[in-house]
Order: sequence, then structure tokens, then C-alpha cells
Amino acid sequence: MASLEAEHSTLPEAMEEEDDPLFSNLDLFLFTLIIGLIVYWFMSRKKAEPIPEFKKLDQPMPMTRETSFIEKMKKTGRNIVVFYGSQTGTAEEFANRLSKDAQRYGMKGMAADPEEYDMCELSRLSEIDNSLAIFCMATYGEGDPTDNAQDFYDWLQEHDGELDGVNYTVFALGNKTYEHYNAMGVYVDKRLEELGAKRVFDLGMGDDDGNLEEDFVTWREQFWPAMCEHFGVEASGEDSSIRQYELKEHNDINMNKVYTGELGRLKSFDIQKPPFDSKNPFLAPVTVNRKLNKAGDRYLMHLELDITGSKMRYDSGDHVAVYPTNDTTIVTKLGQVLGVDLDTVISLNNLDGTCSPHCTALFESAEALYQSFVLEDHRNILAILEDIPSLRPPIDHLCELLPRLQARYYSIASSSKVHPNSIHVCAVLVEYTTRTGRLTKGVATNWLKNKVAGDNGHKSIVPMYIRKSQFRLPFKASNPVIMIGPGTGIAPFIGFVQERGWLKEQGKEVGETVLYFGCRHKNEDYLYQEELEEAEKKGVITQLNVAFSRDQEQKVYVQHLLRANKEDLWRQIHKDNAHIYICGDARNMARDVQTAFYEIIEELGGVTRAQATDYIKKLMTKGRYSQDVWS
Repeated sequence: MASLEAEHSTLPEAMEEEDDPLFSNLDLFLFTLIIGLIVYWFMSRKKAEPIPEFKKLDQPMPMTRETSFIEKMKKTGRNIVVFYGSQTGTAEEFANRLSKDAQRYGMKGMAADPEEYDMCELSRLSEIDNSLAIFCMATYGEGDPTDNAQDFYDWLQEHDGELDGVNYTVFALGNKTYEHYNAMGVYVDKRLEELGAKRVFDLGMGDDDGNLEEDFVTWREQFWPAMCEHFGVEASGEDSSIRQYELKEHNDINMNKVYTGELGRLKSFDIQKPPFDSKNPFLAPVTVNRKLNKAGDRYLMHLELDITGSKMRYDSGDHVAVYPTNDTTIVTKLGQVLGVDLDTVISLNNLDGTCSPHCTALFESAEALYQSFVLEDHRNILAILEDIPSLRPPIDHLCELLPRLQARYYSIASSSKVHPNSIHVCAVLVEYTTRTGRLTKGVATNWLKNKVAGDNGHKSIVPMYIRKSQFRLPFKASNPVIMIGPGTGIAPFIGFVQERGWLKEQGKEVGETVLYFGCRHKNEDYLYQEELEEAEKKGVITQLNVAFSRDQEQKVYVQHLLRANKEDLWRQIHKDNAHIYICGDARNMARDVQTAFYEIIEELGGVTRAQATDYIKKLMTKGRYSQDVWS
């Protein structure tokens, strides 16, 4: 370019001297050379790499969950779907067993979580020939649906459509010690019929207070022959269990792609993202873990979980669900007994119902001895394998049979008004010696006991989430409350007392706060004694009634104190609109307390037992008689 500029600068002067051509030979040569170089550059250069951000690419679709169980059934050739409403895993286990049973009768089944599918499609089930919907539905709390069946329950209540042509049956799981025995299963059975579905087999009722496994097996043995007759099919005669998975070992795999206990999203324990729920628990650090009782042969504990930054909110009376880990000693022994390397990375691949002719499920091979050998002797899977040396199932078969470890629920022993970033837990350690001489330890409570409060940079972590409850303080703080909670049943009432105290500090009018607590000995297991007595001193608790059952020759329980204070109780309930709360053992305590209320209402209300029973039922309907009980 410099040479060109020089040539052009002398051009006018040259033109004045002679009449030369406009371009000299040198100009033409240089011009031709430059043009040629430009053309060569354009013709020979590589095409530019496409720039992703400017080129519209066909992006892979994000992973989406199949929400149409009908389409899934059609694609996989299935005609039976088994829905489960499960809180502790038992209903899910029963559903899996029923879905695998189907192949023995020339049919194909699938177990399904109603939370993961669009239940509006139930009306389309008739599009599939010889189709059937089975519902294994557990009841939770005060006749409530389980967490994963809540949306289905809401849909049943709101749905007005027709389910003509839909065949169904229901097996209900519950406990007779509860007021609303098998309420969810009974409701689903009744409501489906109301919507036009056809019941093809009678409702099954499983009672966990008796023998739930036996109830299920008895129902199942009658159910399948009835289905064979209904659909005109015959059993295949194959006695072996239907295998659902095969094991594959991975020797060379990126460990970032290996699940190490996550319930849902891979690496969800490393990168925490709200919202936190049953499939995405929050890892809460343990800030306090102390023994509650002063003496005695039991161990009662108080833990505090830090939920700072989780965006979780709770109310007094809610439950905290924690996901424990199995005792490493038991897991190691299990590996030794089966002769497997527990450090091996494995996957269980779905076989879609492939049959394995040589493996028989434990619950079938030992069915005759199940009651005495397993239940009464409290043998876990390790004890069974130790006591039957000839029984050595493949590890993949064992993994298929063992249910996933489920969450444990505890009534929250704190108020979010006082402790917004902390959840308190009160629990009793479960340990006992079985008839075989083995020491059996509760999975969750022993795991919690060993969660040392973090110091020196170390944090003990508890995977948890909050389960909402209907166990609520009255909307009007001026209403009296009567709380009855012996033992660890005191837990939610610690939260109630904290909240009533906070309300008083805010200048609110707070009604009478009456507490009935019970324990064995005053000097051993009087839980939260200092806190309760301080609340009484401040006037937060207006009546603190404590029954020490074994401090005297004649045992005294909370129901005895209720009868002793019958006049006050009748006034508070009948005239002052008091709310009654009961927490603890369902089998004995809750029944005895309810009987005491019947007697008080009979005597002071001048009514019959039937009328007293109706009186309590009306209080329940109005939300003035609430129970948070377990068995």
C-alpha cells in the first residue's frame, strides 16, 4: 500500500509532462497480483467453524418424566397397573409383588406411584383389553392419604367424570388402633364405584396391629383365582418368582455418575437446590445432641437440626422426616455372609419381567414359618441368612427383594416463632434382645444417637424434610388448650408451649394452657423438666399435671389425672371451647385417655355412653379433638 500511495502522489505531475496511459505496466502488474491474491484467498480458505451461539442447533430435549401411564402400558404391552399410596414403603412393596404376580397368569403388570402420573387418564384404562387397576392404599395420621397419594385423593374428591369400563380392586393398609382405620382405602374403593368403575374383587383390609403380611397374602391368594375366572385365563403353573432386575458390575466408570444414597437427582447431596421434599431432602447439620433422661435403662435424646438457608418453613405440630443410613456393621456382615465385595459399583437393570427359574422369594419359601421364625423371633435379613446356611441368594436377588430404606417421622419439638432456623427432635433409642439372643437396634434412633454436634469444622448431617400436619394450635389464641402427651409424646407440646409463650410476649390474649405429662420416675425420665417448670412459673402453662407411673406402689397414668381433674376439664371443654390434643401410644394410652373423656362426659354431662361417644366425634369433626399417635 505504501508503494501505491507514492505512485498516486506523482501522477498529476507525470500527466503534465506527457500524454501517458492512465496506468503504467507496473500499476497493472501490482493490481493484477493483488486481485489474484484476494481471489486465491477467498477460494482456498477453510470454511469458518459454525459458532454455536449464532447457529440454530437441534438441542436435545430435556429429560421429561412420562406422565401418561396409559401410553406406557400400551408401549410395554401391560394390562394391569398397581397404584400405591405408601408412607413407610409397605404398600409400595405389596404393589411390586402384585405387579410381578401378573406374569404367572399370562398378563403383564406395572407398579405406579400416583404422584408421578396424570390420574385424569384413569378413564382411558378401558382402551386396553382385559385391563385392571389395583390400588394398594395406606392410611396415614387422622385418616389422611399418604404424601404421594394426596394429589390423587384431591382429584377423586373434585372429579365428576365417568369411569365406565374401568375394572378395579383395592387393598387397604391400616391399623385398628387408630380412629380412622383404613380410611383411605375405604374411600378410594367407595369413590371409584361412585364414579362408575367396576369393582371386580372385594376390598382387602390389612391390619398392622395384627399381621399385615398375613392379611395381604390371604387376600392375594383369593384375588388371583378370581381374576383368572374374570378374564378367562389360567395360571402358568410356574412357581418361581418373577425376576425384575439383573445385576451389572462396572469396573471402569466415572464416580461422578454413581449414586451414593441420593433419593432422586444425582449429586443432589453435593449441590443442594430447593424446594426440599421427600425426593429431595435437605442436609441439615446437627447443632445439638444431648441425653434427656437423668438415669434409667433407657436412652432419650434431644437433637436440633439447623435449617438455615433451606427456605423451609414449619408450624408447631408438623413432623420432620429423616432418612437414616443402615448400620455399617450389619451391612459389612451381610457382604461377608454372601461373599460379595461391597466396594463394587453395580447397577440393577430392569428385565421387564424376565423369569428366573432357580430363585424363590424369601417370603414364599419360608411362608409356613414366617410368623414364628421371622416376626416373633424378630429376625432381620442378616439373622435369617446366618441361621439358614444353605440360603445364599445372589446379591442382585437380595437387592430386588429388600425394600428401600424409608424416612422416619418425628413430631417437631419446637416452635418456628422461637426457633425459625432450627428443628428440634425428641426420640427414644430402640434397642432390645430377641428370643434368639441377638441385640436388635432401631435403625433411625441408633443412627441419630451417633450424630455428634459439629465442632472443629466437622458437621454431622441429617437428610430431612418437613411433613405438614393437621395437628395445629387453635386459630384463636384465647381458646384453652388441653395437651396430653406422656413419654416422647411431649414433643409437639414443647413447641405448643413455646408458641403460647411467644404469643404472651407479643401482648396477645392467651387462654388456659393445660399439660398432662407422664413418665416412669421423676428423677429419671421427666423430660424437659426445667423448661416445663419455668413455663409454669411464667404463667405460660396454667396447669402442669405430671403422672410418675412407678414412683409409688400403685401405678398412676395420665388418664388417672384426667379423672381427678374432671370438673376443670368439663368446664374447659363444654363451656370454654377448649381444644384437646393427644400425642403418643395409640394402642393403649390414646384409647385409655379417650375412655376417660367418655366417663367424664357421661358423669358431668348426664348422658349415656353412646351420647358421650357422639360428643367426642363432634369435637373431632370441629377440629377440637386431635391425635398424633403411633403404635
